[in-house]
Amino acid sequence: MSGERVALVTGGASGIGREVCLALAAAGRRVAVADINSSGADETAALISGTEGEALAVAMDITDSDSVIQGCLAVADELGPIDILVNVAGWDKFMRFVDTDEEFWDHIIEINYKGMLRTTHACVPTMIERGWGRVINIASDAGRVGSSLEAVYSGAKGGTIAFSKTLAREVARKGITVNVVCPGPTDTPLLGEIVGANEDGERVIGAMANAVPMKRVGQPEEVAPAVVYFASEGASFTTGQTLSVSGGLTMAG
Repeated sequence: MSGERVALVTGGASGIGREVCLALAAAGRRVAVADINSSGADETAALISGTEGEALAVAMDITDSDSVIQGCLAVADELGPIDILVNVAGWDKFMRFVDTDEEFWDHIIEINYKGMLRTTHACVPTMIERGWGRVINIASDAGRVGSSLEAVYSGAKGGTIAFSKTLAREVARKGITVNVVCPGPTDTPLLGEIVGANEDGERVIGAMANAVPMKRVGQPEEVAPAVVYFASEGASFTTGQTLSVSGGLTMAG
């Protein structure tokens, strides 16, 4: 039955990832909460269990292929085959591109781009075998229009959008859809960490909020409903799409 479908959410320990987990559970999905922060993943799973949902916390490092594979196998053993994959996990730091180095580039790309490749590569083959699947990648409006002090991150998120469109074409006849949600500036622990680590952080986030027509940053719970839609049975004819949840920061024609 559709309500018994299994969703794997990376970055589920906090922020947007946690809200996505809670929203999918409320929609009747069994949810695997994957994160390198195992205590945070446990907390999210406990929140779901407290509302009589079914959840499993999974320690997963998306920069490590073995960790991803073992995590996916654990989900399949405990909850069943993964039907829905939501790639939320991400990381960034405000920095001018000329001040970055190759170690920084690698770290950004490993988490924000290759991490998504690893989980998708692990989950999609089984979706193809079963003839049904939903892949939802969380990118960023930074990947659509750029964002000052986030050059490498913006590039990785732009790559996520392009990859998702291509994968959507490859699996379109297999019962699998692939879509992207692009948050704008959103009040998450990661954003707080980024702002706090940069002497210009408060000024930059103020400028970001001012650029949003609604004149505020978003909340994680405002992003989750877009994911729930893309993960739904009713979204079967929607694929290769990019939806900004950003208070109008970007308005695609």
